[in-house]
Amino acid sequence: MSDVLVPGGRDVRGTLEEPTTEPRAIVVACPPHPQQGGSRSDGRLRAVSEALVEADIACLRFDYGSWDEGDGEREDVRNAVRWAREEYDGGGLPVGLFGYSFGASLALLAAAEADPDAVAVLAPTAQLADDLDALAALDRIERPAHVLYGERDTTVDWEPVVERARERGDETTSLPADHFFLGTRDEIATAVRSFFERTLCEAT
Repeated sequence: MSDVLVPGGRDVRGTLEEPTTEPRAIVVACPPHPQQGGSRSDGRLRAVSEALVEADIACLRFDYGSWDEGDGEREDVRNAVRWAREEYDGGGLPVGLFGYSFGASLALLAAAEADPDAVAVLAPTAQLADDLDALAALDRIERPAHVLYGERDTTVDWEPVVERARERGDETTSLPADHFFLGTRDEIATAVRSFFERTLCEAT
């Protein structure tokens, strides 16, 4: 485990976890809303990170810079993906993107521009703002995508994203949970790990 300062115009710091062997890929993990306590130490992000490392996939969990209404945070995600590409793609390693809640929507928005090799999102909301439309961003993503959601989640507007993902032929996973996914973190981690193993590692 090591600390990372993500290059860019904002103060973005992360924690990089790597397997003991050479990694087969790297995944950037985006936390939930920073104004609601979201950070790189989020339990769902940690569970996913641990599962990825067990599969020999490195994971960068990071904290957003100063609150910027979602715009700066989207740039933070793009910069983190760019860092992962520069650090790992030189060795031919693919880059994945994962996010939860606010971070899930940002992951979709950033994936439409930063073009990671695959993206998985947990509990995305369809729109963060008029100019931060995650649903529209999903239509521009040409890489494999996986949307996970809680059947009892009334916190975010996930239904349109799941519906569009199914129309596109993307993977979707339903979980018997509300927005906080208590008791389902192992299931989340297993599903995300399996998705990234298939999409990032099968050719490595």
